[in-house]
Formats: sequence, C-alpha cells, structure tokens
Amino acid sequence: MSEHHATYRLGNAVITRIVETQFPLAFSTLYPAAVEDIDEAIARRILPVDFTAAQEIVLSVHSWLIEIDGLKILIDTGIGNHKSRPFSTLFHQLENPFLQRLAAAGATPDQIDYVLLTHLHTDHVGWNTRLVDGAWQPTFPRAKYVLPRTELEYFFTPAGEKRRMLFDDSILPVICTNQAVVMDADGGEILPGIAFHPAPGHSAGHMVISMRSGGREAMFSGDAMHSPLQVARPEWGSTYCLDPRTAMASRLALLEQAAESGALILPAHFPGASAGYVTREGEDYAWRYC
Repeated sequence: MSEHHATYRLGNAVITRIVETQFPLAFSTLYPAAVEDIDEAIARRILPVDFTAAQEIVLSVHSWLIEIDGLKILIDTGIGNHKSRPFSTLFHQLENPFLQRLAAAGATPDQIDYVLLTHLHTDHVGWNTRLVDGAWQPTFPRAKYVLPRTELEYFFTPAGEKRRMLFDDSILPVICTNQAVVMDADGGEILPGIAFHPAPGHSAGHMVISMRSGGREAMFSGDAMHSPLQVARPEWGSTYCLDPRTAMASRLALLEQAAESGALILPAHFPGASAGYVTREGEDYAWRYC
C-alpha cells in the first residue's frame, strides 16, 4: 500500500483505491451533535481509534477502481480540478494529480468502461468532467456514467438550486454526450454481480453499491458513514447529512448487513487503508481495517 493507492482482491476482481486528497476536520465540525457524547464514548473505550475530542479527524477523498472480467469500473470520481466551488475552500479550483494516480493504478481515462456514482455531491462527481479548451467534457470518453435518479432530480428542487453549478459542470456534459444511465430509486443490478441499493439520508437519493465475485461480497458504502467512529457510534450523524434520522437508519441497516455477511466494506472517506470489516461486539459494532 502506498500513500495514494491500496489494492484488494475479491474473487476475480482487483479493487484499487486512488486518493485525490486528504484533509483534517475537527470532531466538533464533522459531528456537531455528538460533542456531548464523546467523553462517555472515550470512557467506555468503544471507539476504533485512540481519540479525544480535541483531535482532528482525517478524511480521505478517493475513488475505487474495479478491474473485473475485462472491465474497468470507477466508483465515484472525487472533487475534480478547476471546479468553481465558492461554498467550500477545500474543493475550490484544485490542481490535483488524480489522473496520473489513476494511470499509476493501471487505467487511463479512455480505458474506463463504467463510472458508478453513489450520489451527486461535489466530492463524488468532480472528475466526471475536465476542462478542455474552455469547455467541460467527459473525462472518460467511453464510459457509461450510472447515477441515481433521485439525486438528479434534487438539483431541480428549491433546496438543490444552490448547488446547480455541480450539475452544470459535472453532470450535464455526460448527459449531453448520451453517456448517462439513470438508476431508479429502488436500485437494481447494473452489471452481473454489481448492484445499487437505496441508502438515503446523507443525500436525497444516496446509494450503496454491492459487488459479488468468487463467492465473496464487497460494499462501496459512499457517505453512509464518514469515519470509523460512526461504526462504533452509528447515531452520530455528520454535518453534511441532508436528513440525519434517515441517514442513521440507512447506516444501521448497512452495519447490520455488513456484520452478518462479512462483506468487505469500502467507504468513500475513511483514512488509512480505507477498507475493512464490520463485526459485532456485544450490542455495539466494531471496525477492523484490512
């Protein structure tokens, strides 16, 4: 494992993490409603890291590259370069070597067959497109971009209007080239062994993506949880969740399924090795990195 890559095998699939960037956030910023609970959680020693409320939480922004049966599939596409994001200094007008890191992992943009998007937040759709001669063009010219219908529709609601710039620079260009495939709200299989599952709450139509190969299962959990802390404390909702109560229900369902099935969990923002397993410890859940 390198700083920017980590590789896992699942049956005949090879899964590689490609990191775009990492950044720290204060606990009180990411989980403001949980500040009163942290001392008790530390005292019980149920958290998966040596943690105090004064510490920062490191979040990783990365994509997952799947190579299976001759296909190259990308799960989420990070923040992107040259994107105007005035609502976030962390994501505004970046210059990250993501495509070079993707190439180092064994894939060039024209080799990607599918881009599967768990949801349409700014740090998950940015590399859908890149700036070419002053215009936004699909980064992956051969790929089908699969995206949740409810997420797409949200841009055209009053609440979604303020983020329409994401739609304009990162979604509309792949619609205009007929590369977009819209996944209905109840999910379903998009390729043999690869399926979308509704997991709303973080965003209107957030999805978890599952993959089966060689009798094993992996689950790309998107933003159902942002940190291993939420495995031990699933009731801690992040500040980025649209509907914290629904997000918690989706997270609990994911954790229960993961603990029962032994699936490999590949979140979108966990630092370190990023991937791991969920187990039961009494009435709680626990996280174990690969």
